[in-house]
Amino acid sequence: MTQIDPEHVHLTEEVDGKTIHLMYVETWDGLYAPIGLRLPEGEGPFPVVLMAAGNGGEGMRWIRDAVRNRAYTMDKLAEAGMAAVWLRYRTEVELGYNNGGPLVRDKRQGREMFNRSPLEYEDEIAIIEYLKTLPFIDGDKVGLIGMSHGGEMTLKIASEYHGVAAAVASEPASHEYLALTPDDTAFVNEETQLRNIENMEMAEVDKVRRRIDMDIAKKRIAPIDTPFLVMGRDEDHLQGIFRTSYDLLAEAGKDAEWVSYDHDYHGYVFPIRGADGNYILNDVQVAAIDHVIAWLKRRLGA
Repeated sequence: MTQIDPEHVHLTEEVDGKTIHLMYVETWDGLYAPIGLRLPEGEGPFPVVLMAAGNGGEGMRWIRDAVRNRAYTMDKLAEAGMAAVWLRYRTEVELGYNNGGPLVRDKRQGREMFNRSPLEYEDEIAIIEYLKTLPFIDGDKVGLIGMSHGGEMTLKIASEYHGVAAAVASEPASHEYLALTPDDTAFVNEETQLRNIENMEMAEVDKVRRRIDMDIAKKRIAPIDTPFLVMGRDEDHLQGIFRTSYDLLAEAGKDAEWVSYDHDYHGYVFPIRGADGNYILNDVQVAAIDHVIAWLKRRLGA
């Protein structure tokens, strides 16, 4: 029977002839988050890029599916000399970032005491810190690609953590980060009393800027020193949020770039396999992902 260190669970499996490292990473409150890591050819230490999509949950099952069926961008990163990590984190808490306030870590009876539970973006910070301890990772060359809620997470991370060298926020659903008040296209689910914002119409920048708390948004952006590539999607109903996320970075004098693509798939930066086993992607997607890879290579010195 193979012996596994219970405190450092690290398994490998072959996917399409490539070795994937499956690990459980301890987060700040002692719970474990799963990751799937692919290393490039050659000798390390390597730059590393963490990939996050959506609002969390589903554990290692999600990771094992992602390294099989969402591995196009992971493979491109590895081919470019960068380690690539799919990660999962705890489920998003509705308005947890707004209502919970900054996490305060104290001690009680010799052990840690928090003022609230950690949130999903703080799990990603814990994963970053763990990856930096690995001998084959260059801790000074950490990049992020976050899509949708994962894109909002990159902004939350950069606002209070300065250990990331470059971040890509692709279609960042950063309405909470920008303290946006939804319009009548959003509603409260009567059974759960949680907001349903799936069909929120925020395509125009002017509309978004009228509905955000500018003082809060600027205060959150002010500490950022991470270079950003913000990616929009031309016909997306949240394009105004994507663009405003970039505009406020630029207006604050941050190192930020903007690009937008005309594509029909939310999440075009992370293609998925079709039923025939081939990735569903077109020339626009290929160009967008190539742009991301080139930008990260330049920023991380890969």
